[in-house]
Amino acid sequence: MADYLNKPRPFVYGNWKDLGLPFKKVGQSLWCRPADLEKWLDGQN
Repeated sequence: MADYLNKPRPFVYGNWKDLGLPFKKVGQSLWCRPADLEKWLDGQN
């Protein structure tokens, strides 16, 4: 997802809650459905 967002991985992991990204934490990984990320991106404009 960091590549998709064109952001460094540490930035995404450090800011996902503040940014309101539709991720769920599973262990130490962040998971997101591509459709949920698309909806979030569409709402950022």
